Amino acid sequence: MAFITCNFYSEALGLSTSMTVILPQQTTSQIGLTNRSSQKLHKTLYLLHGLSDDDTIWARRTSIERYVAELGLAVVMPNVHQSFYTDMEYGNKYWTFLTEELPVIARSFFPLSDAREDNYVAGLSMGGYGAFKWALRHPDRIAAAGSLSGALDMANHIKDATMPHMNTYFRLIYGEKDITGSNEDLLHLVLNQRDSAQKPLLFQCCGTEDFLYKDNLAFLDAAKQADYPLTYVEGPGTHEWGYWDTHIQQFLKWLPISE
Repeated sequence: MAFITCNFYSEALGLSTSMTVILPQQTTSQIGLTNRSSQKLHKTLYLLHGLSDDDTIWARRTSIERYVAELGLAVVMPNVHQSFYTDMEYGNKYWTFLTEELPVIARSFFPLSDAREDNYVAGLSMGGYGAFKWALRHPDRIAAAGSLSGALDMANHIKDATMPHMNTYFRLIYGEKDITGSNEDLLHLVLNQRDSAQKPLLFQCCGTEDFLYKDNLAFLDAAKQADYPLTYVEGPGTHEWGYWDTHIQQFLKWLPISE
């Protein structure tokens, strides 16, 4: 595998930023690792970080490079700071960056496929929210998405008086708006997919001791109401890297990757 730290300029953000990229490489003599590459345009997983992290975190806290080696899967990990993958009310346009600019730039630098069936997105916590939002708002571009301990009920979080430390973030991101029923509300988005002909596959997991467990139950209930096909996994676990390291492997095994 090739492991690349890529610094580049974003027109959408108006600043220089970074992404960490893993690219497949066919090898036969590397000790301890089986690498596979189709030698074609690569299937791509956009892997999103959480609130306190950046584009390097998945590679630092898990063995993601090793996990994708046998799959021949490229991984693109962008940096979006604390934006909740949103065009911020008082800040930068991170949603536009993520969904419009980043794939075009990444494909201009690296041999990545633009076919819907070859593109997937996943993330943890804030990144789980971003992953499901991308899949549900652009089902024509994403074949499958995964949320690990995702913040999946943001409309409710914004109103939650028990989280005063988050109020500043939420105002910068959403302003004073109630996002219930908007394109920032995942429960609304999944309910609106009820009659959609094109539904990305969704994988959702959360630990039962996680502070975002209720978020995940709320999204699960909305998906059931919408009769939306969903792979749901729960069990003991909190909001920590041991859980995410285990479950990103489960997500990768679940991904509909064909030759």
